[in-house]
Amino acid sequence: MPTKQCQGALLPVTAIADKVGLKLEEIELYGAFKAKVHLQALAARQQRSDGKLILVSAITPTAAGEGKTTMSISLAMGLNRLGRSAVVTLREPSLGPLFGLKGAATGGGQAQVLPAEDINLHFTGDIHAVTAAHNLISAIVDNHIFRRKDPPIDPRRIEWERVLDMDDRALRKVIVGLGGKQDGVPRETSFHITASSEVMAILCLAESYPELKEMLSRILLGYTYKGEPVYVGDLNLAGAVAALLKDALRPNLVQTNEGTPAFVHGGPFANIAQGTCSVVSMKLALKLAEFVVTEAGFGFDLGAEKFFNIVAMKSGLRPQVVALVATVRALKMHGGRRADELHLPDPEAVSKGLENLEKHLDSIAAFQVPVAVAINRFQSDTTEEIAIISEYCRSRKVPAVAVDAFVRGGAGAEALARVVADLACEDRSFRPLYERDTPVEQKIEAVCRRIYGAAHVDFTDKAVDDLEVIRRLGLQSLPICIAKTQKSLSDNPELLGRPKDFLITVRDIRISSGAGFLVPVTGDILLMPGLPKTPVAERVDIDGQGRISGLFEERE
Repeated sequence: MPTKQCQGALLPVTAIADKVGLKLEEIELYGAFKAKVHLQALAARQQRSDGKLILVSAITPTAAGEGKTTMSISLAMGLNRLGRSAVVTLREPSLGPLFGLKGAATGGGQAQVLPAEDINLHFTGDIHAVTAAHNLISAIVDNHIFRRKDPPIDPRRIEWERVLDMDDRALRKVIVGLGGKQDGVPRETSFHITASSEVMAILCLAESYPELKEMLSRILLGYTYKGEPVYVGDLNLAGAVAALLKDALRPNLVQTNEGTPAFVHGGPFANIAQGTCSVVSMKLALKLAEFVVTEAGFGFDLGAEKFFNIVAMKSGLRPQVVALVATVRALKMHGGRRADELHLPDPEAVSKGLENLEKHLDSIAAFQVPVAVAINRFQSDTTEEIAIISEYCRSRKVPAVAVDAFVRGGAGAEALARVVADLACEDRSFRPLYERDTPVEQKIEAVCRRIYGAAHVDFTDKAVDDLEVIRRLGLQSLPICIAKTQKSLSDNPELLGRPKDFLITVRDIRISSGAGFLVPVTGDILLMPGLPKTPVAERVDIDGQGRISGLFEERE
């Protein structure tokens, strides 16, 4: 079934706002079907009680992903079908993956957020604003060096790169300042993708303009010739950068194809940042609805772990239940089948792959949060294969529900909605994995051992030096945001299933003092992706009436 939207089915965004009690003066229209919500809307509802937060995560995914976005959308629609008010909150798609390998990121089939083409392309300009804000800092840094202003920044020790919302491997390593005397100071630098920017992470964690400015001012830019740190605040930049983000900080209101309200706001990646939508959009949604469904990127070991240890601890948000997405095809992959064989029936491979599901369930238990397994059904799945997953979950006393959201939309997720609504009412005490004052090395080891299953953690000489810098700067209390491949529980993308007795190597530790976390880097993590041999961009087109085609693919 083609994953394309039907513009005629859309309700005016004013009607969507009315569904959740937002007043006309609390929104700013971006055409008929999109709106920004003023921050005052949240401030005006502070005395209201919060709804229940449902976090959607997944087992270790295949390259195509396991449908977390589709599941999140359908679950919110399913709750509404049961007469329970629900809102879904999601991240904004990045143009890099959109035109590269993944294509559209607004759900699929009968479970989409709309208008899909708008959301996948420029939307309300938030990601472009982050790009401009980040690169303003870069331009000021180079101008500061060129003008020889105080504090004197050492060009060899600049920690701030440039960004672009596009996959472009040619920009991974560049030299700027070439030309003549008036063209700047030559130095080596690089471009990262915008979603990896610390500005993006800050945008999704800040809850007000004053907090936004304060967090931006804490960004570490580099060091002086004497080794002293230089922050954005030292260059008097925070106000200008925050001004570029004025509109971007406000949540975007859209809708699903069944008219369920949706906030789509912010877009940090989960393998190098917190990997979830903005805190302000989730907090606003919790004041407007009985249930809020949100999604964390990649598998539980990446996005959801960071949600619990970074987002939850900073914001006070507390998921009442985790909906863990599992698919027959992903379990076959972890059971040893090749990518081109995943559509073939193989109950034995599904059984072998259950160890990956087992590890993620163990990890969720570490946070003391209830879980339901959402089996995202594909046409090639057999009844026997689905039954194997269900029986395993039954043996773990974990509810499991097969969901057919792609074909049936919210109706296909009603059974899951009933289970999740019941679990969300259980009184459980959320527990973080580590305390803020735990030494940085022990925080890293706690995640590597308890969430990934590593037997040992090794720190390179560079990482040891970074730990000393962190101590010198007084940043030991910051949480950690481990950069790791999404393809495996380990830092080796080739190790599938549930690897055991493996070593995690921390190559270096980057400081995101503005966002308020440290980034231990493991494996070969690229912050600027490259395009595949046949990028999605090669099939996208526009006709004489302005209709866009090619962003969406059919699913089997």
